[in-house]
Amino acid sequence: MTLEDLVRLRRARDAMDRHYAEPLDVPALARLALMSPGHFSRSFRAAFGETPYSYLMTRRIERAKALLRRGDLSVTEVCFEVGCTSLGSFSSRFTEIVGETPSAYRARAHDEGAAVPACYAKIHTRPVRNGEAKAGPRP
Repeated sequence: MTLEDLVRLRRARDAMDRHYAEPLDVPALARLALMSPGHFSRSFRAAFGETPYSYLMTRRIERAKALLRRGDLSVTEVCFEVGCTSLGSFSSRFTEIVGETPSAYRARAHDEGAAVPACYAKIHTRPVRNGEAKAGPRP
């Protein structure tokens, strides 16, 4: 993989970070990276260790956790706020990544991290897939 490929992949990843709540699909992201959809998906996984869809869903779940901790939105409102179009798919993916349902996550107290600086809180509250949690911390 060339440095130019990495720059284009990072451009697509940055777009996912900024526009996670918008409808994004692999063909659109591949166009942004100036690659075919298949090549983009393979290259993205090789560069970042997960598929574009998986990365996007992790961003969405990360944002959903923050909104659920606030407690002023329902699970359904959070689902649509982060760009998911199906409550069932959102709940399933949230449970898979976080290890508890969105409703259970929203209902429990989140005071333990109140005094932690945001930069540290982000590291420790980033969603981790259950398989990754068993494998140990990310590099």
